[in-house]
Amino acid sequence: MWARTPWRRSSKSCPTRSRYRRRIPIPIPPPAGDDPLAARTLMNRQQIGTRTLEQVRDHYRRYLFDEYVPFWTRHGIDHERGGFFCTLDHDGTRINDSKNMWYQGRGLWTYAYLARHFAHDESLQVARRTSEFLRAHGRDAEGWWVIELDAEGNTTQPATQRGYASLFVAEGMTAYAAVSGDDEALELAIETLLRVVDLYAQPGRPVDEGYIPLCYPGMRVLGSHMVLILTLTQMLELRPDDTRLASLAKQMVEGITVNFWNEKYRLMNEALALDLSRPDDDNEDFSYLGHAIETMWMTMAEALRIGDRALFDLCAERFRRHVEVAWDDVHGGLFRALKINSHSYELDKVLWLQEEGLIGCLLLMEHTDDEWAWSWFARIFDWIETYCSLKPHGYPLYQSAGDRTMTHQPHVTRKEHYHHPRCVMRCLLGLERMVERGGAVSGVWA
Repeated sequence: MWARTPWRRSSKSCPTRSRYRRRIPIPIPPPAGDDPLAARTLMNRQQIGTRTLEQVRDHYRRYLFDEYVPFWTRHGIDHERGGFFCTLDHDGTRINDSKNMWYQGRGLWTYAYLARHFAHDESLQVARRTSEFLRAHGRDAEGWWVIELDAEGNTTQPATQRGYASLFVAEGMTAYAAVSGDDEALELAIETLLRVVDLYAQPGRPVDEGYIPLCYPGMRVLGSHMVLILTLTQMLELRPDDTRLASLAKQMVEGITVNFWNEKYRLMNEALALDLSRPDDDNEDFSYLGHAIETMWMTMAEALRIGDRALFDLCAERFRRHVEVAWDDVHGGLFRALKINSHSYELDKVLWLQEEGLIGCLLLMEHTDDEWAWSWFARIFDWIETYCSLKPHGYPLYQSAGDRTMTHQPHVTRKEHYHHPRCVMRCLLGLERMVERGGAVSGVWA
């Protein structure tokens, strides 16, 4: 019953009424070492919890092609001009026609990745039109990517010095170059990334990150290092001999594994000074667990690219640490932020963090004999399906954010088309490889 099927909303259903069936919380399993069922499962590398590898793989495949792609094809893609409309409600109702640059770059990545890894021709055309739209309208006179366009491509919000919009476009253009062979797109991506690196080195750059306790000019943020290493890994897969990019990737890895790591707490800090030192202020004991979990799997991916087992194992250990600290022992799910000394968590839940946990677990499942990853993948997967699926409410897809127990929100103002499909696609590809090997560990470290 857990496998998802194409959605059909009943004419009698109304998501605002309370007559939907009551959600029964899933039991939160103890650690694998204390759970005989989990221990028995972990000895069988063809079984994830109560499901086979094939069942989980087929779940993701059906969902991706029977539910996710059709929803976005109908509601979220500008098939005429290129780009994406992300201000969507659960039923696909579009709230406005704005095209935020973060989401254009992210959508370009998603559809280029979909086209490349699943031979999906329709997605390639979506990526091509989006790439052309962004190149025609996305930058200002100084070459910076603006924050928002209207449907036709007119600038409605100018560029800022935050950097993320440019980095997401750079990642999207890199993915498009990988599937299309468009060298100009890759050159544009590299140029964009290098400009952001220079921007982040400016002492007076204004920093205003609302989730960080204290912001000040020139501050370094783990989230920026995270997106940089993610994008550099993909660029270096296409340009492995580019010494500039390789040097930058090495710098990002060092910053992630040395500077942002706080040995005192054995957790990652989110914010450092411009020189990557740790100031004695309100940020000293602040860990944005979501970015830490995300960054660890991305650095594991870089370790796989360069064949560095020691780096992979270090990041795997720290990934496990952050997942265990982030887990809500009462209601399940992963918390996204922690003030360490006061043991004060941000109590809301976001889907993207749960899915970053799945990606990291699957990397460990595929490339190591880590039993921990198998039980935690099953645990997080079950929580997502129980608490985030919109199917009980008559809608497709999943709820992206909510309170501690992901109480259903009858209406939303945005649908997620980056973290979520990235998890679905990466898990599907990884599970397909594992099924082909009969569950055996990959030979990458042989």
